[in-house]
Amino acid sequence: MADREVDQQLVERVQRGDKNAFNLLVAKYQRRLGRLISRFVRDEAEAEDVTQDAFIKAYRALPGFRGESAFYTWLYRIGINTAKNHLLTTKRRPSTISDFDAEESENFEEASLLREVSTPENELMSKQVVNVVQESLQQLPEDLRSALTLREIEGLSYEEIAEVMNCPIGTVRSRIFRAREAIAENLRPLLETSKGNRW
Repeated sequence: MADREVDQQLVERVQRGDKNAFNLLVAKYQRRLGRLISRFVRDEAEAEDVTQDAFIKAYRALPGFRGESAFYTWLYRIGINTAKNHLLTTKRRPSTISDFDAEESENFEEASLLREVSTPENELMSKQVVNVVQESLQQLPEDLRSALTLREIEGLSYEEIAEVMNCPIGTVRSRIFRAREAIAENLRPLLETSKGNRW
């Protein structure tokens, strides 16, 4: 049975009053949603609170969920909106993506190649690249940053991002392209690449 079908069955059970079914959905998505929210809300304790608020909002909104989108894209949209609202009420700007999470780096297929070229010069260059990317992300408008985060960090498809961000797929493609171009523009002097080449 497909993941989406399992989620839909759990949602239908929740809609019939089965609270344990919602606990299963929370267990399944808590870590992923928490990781997404922590991209916006950098304080760990606050991110946990915002994640819990997002699940509460999702639980309250589940009676109206019709399954037109996958449950997790619907949940991600609630999570992002809850994080944005939290930042607005605390009058803070969303933070950006930091270094790879330990879990993500363990799954990075080229990690052995990176270790082989680990010289002081390469390590310095890597740190500089990370700093430029982080600064570039901070300067991006929120819609570009959100689209890029959902694509590159969360691994969502363009269709799923369109559902989460509630916009056409062409807009998603445009936002991701513009975000990548802005970052590439800031990396060009460091990597000594010409305008025609991204990296």
